[in-house]
Amino acid sequence: MTGHHNGVITLDLAEGDDVHREQLRVEMGEPYRTLLGHFRHEIGHYYFYRLIDTSPGYLARFRELFGDPDADYQAALDRHYREGAPAGWEQRFVSPYATMHPSEDWAETFAHYLHIRDALDTSASCGLARPRPRSSVPVGASAFRKIIEMWLPLSWSLNMVNRSMGHDDLYPFVLPAAVLDKMGFIHTVIDEVTRTG
Repeated sequence: MTGHHNGVITLDLAEGDDVHREQLRVEMGEPYRTLLGHFRHEIGHYYFYRLIDTSPGYLARFRELFGDPDADYQAALDRHYREGAPAGWEQRFVSPYATMHPSEDWAETFAHYLHIRDALDTSASCGLARPRPRSSVPVGASAFRKIIEMWLPLSWSLNMVNRSMGHDDLYPFVLPAAVLDKMGFIHTVIDEVTRTG
């Protein structure tokens, strides 16, 4: 079972088996499923409790973007597995699972933020994306806009490379404006907490 409790993240190591993980991915209708993705998702849950739940200002903004984190989780889980994602979910969420509950929306969006940041860092290290000197990296909302400006063409290019090799897209997701707003909030929280300690 994959989950988190008081900062301890548990991953189902059976998902390290490619065949098992792929069977689950297909059964659950997911375009992407990895151990790293699970780990980043659970890190998102942890940071909700560390950064959002302890700050009235951040919690208020969370509620505006993601919804009520105190909504009945079991009822949301039951509804999600009974009915699936609501029609039009693609306009407001990064994945069908994100529609299940505000806490899952946060964790899914947080995981994607980490995917993007890590992929950009790796691409810059490999010479595939232009690195920016640390001293010139802007802070706040302008930095997030720059991240997305760098990410979109890189992800499209990497998807095309994968296709040219007969593989599925590396990043098979669309980031609508509502998701970018949520990611921008995540970026702002991380930026502010990092700068203020």
